Amino acid sequence: MIVLNALNAKPKGETPMTDTMMIRDCIRSQGMKLGHVAHVLGITNNTLRCKLENESEFKVSEAEKLSKMLGMTVEQRDRCFFGPAG
Repeated sequence: MIVLNALNAKPKGETPMTDTMMIRDCIRSQGMKLGHVAHVLGITNNTLRCKLENESEFKVSEAEKLSKMLGMTVEQRDRCFFGPAG
């Protein structure tokens, strides 16, 4: 039996694709505020919060823009937004 979380309708216990801790650490290390990041991505603060809490997924275009803004390498971007290689 699969139990779904009412907030995001993903099977309970499913591993999230986005490494939000790494993203938050990168944002902090760049001295950026979440409101600024949301503005640059063209989304609301609440939408960014949902994406960082894995309640919704980043679009590929958002992942590209955010990774460039944070100065991530392609490998860091892929690990952050698309899960571990395997």
